[in-house]
Amino acid sequence: MTAAFQGSLFSAADPVGLGPLGGLRRTALAHGAWIDVLPGWLTGADDLFACLAGTVPWRAERRQMYEQVVSVPRLLAHYREDEPLPHPVLARARALLSAHYAAELGEPFRSAGLCYYRDGRDSVAWHGDRIGRGGRQDTMVAILSVGEPRTLRLRPRGGGAPSVRQALGHGDLLVMGGSCQRTWDHCVPKAPGAAGPRISIQFRPRGVA
Repeated sequence: MTAAFQGSLFSAADPVGLGPLGGLRRTALAHGAWIDVLPGWLTGADDLFACLAGTVPWRAERRQMYEQVVSVPRLLAHYREDEPLPHPVLARARALLSAHYAAELGEPFRSAGLCYYRDGRDSVAWHGDRIGRGGRQDTMVAILSVGEPRTLRLRPRGGGAPSVRQALGHGDLLVMGGSCQRTWDHCVPKAPGAAGPRISIQFRPRGVA
């Protein structure tokens, strides 16, 4: 059963829109990695959550894990760079992020992947986006979150540095950059108790997955 969604008191009356990116705050991590965080970048996040939850063609996947096939503990959707995104504000978000990071990234964000964490039982295991160029080059992955906050954890692949925890929801933005995909792993762990639903939208450059 999916947990009930409780909207933010602040976003419920706001139109869906995006604020300036000047408030991004960067945290340097070990091994040349970093994260930028901007709480509440998206206004009207509850309305966007409701729209995406009800209109995106979510799919449940099953994957091979060792000697058995298991259900992926979240729902997924993916939009290639040539496909229209499911809400106009996501196209604007991608364009604004591409412009803001143009000098540093050197290319625009292209694709969008969506994950629907229905309740605290849904999760994603430790991993880095190392398929394709992310495994050998510095790059960026931008994550916009709507719905109830869930904790994103990051840890260095080889140890030797403290792990990082960041709660994301209700329109928060987090960008992982530098060597983060190669030298750090991240996850959304299961949340005991009554964790509400959350949707994350991940913007990636071409060839990063």
